[in-house]
Amino acid sequence: MDNSKHFLYVLECSDSTLYAGYTTDIDRRLRQHNEGKGAKYTRGRVPVKCIYQEEYKTKREALQAEYAFKQLSRMNKERYMREGKEQ
Repeated sequence: MDNSKHFLYVLECSDSTLYAGYTTDIDRRLRQHNEGKGAKYTRGRVPVKCIYQEEYKTKREALQAEYAFKQLSRMNKERYMREGKEQ
């Protein structure tokens, strides 16, 4: 059985844009992004900071949440982060 934690995380980049991703280790992933070893999108937008995270029981749930989040407009992404997944 998979006991690892699965997260949707949202970064605010240095240009104030948002980046959403999936990870099992937020600290490690944030470090990778800030070292320029993360996603191509964030490489030119460092430093980044984690402004939101949400834990899921399975990788599938976290990836589905990431996909759904990425479909939202900026305004709705901000609302989602304020209100959480219980909206």
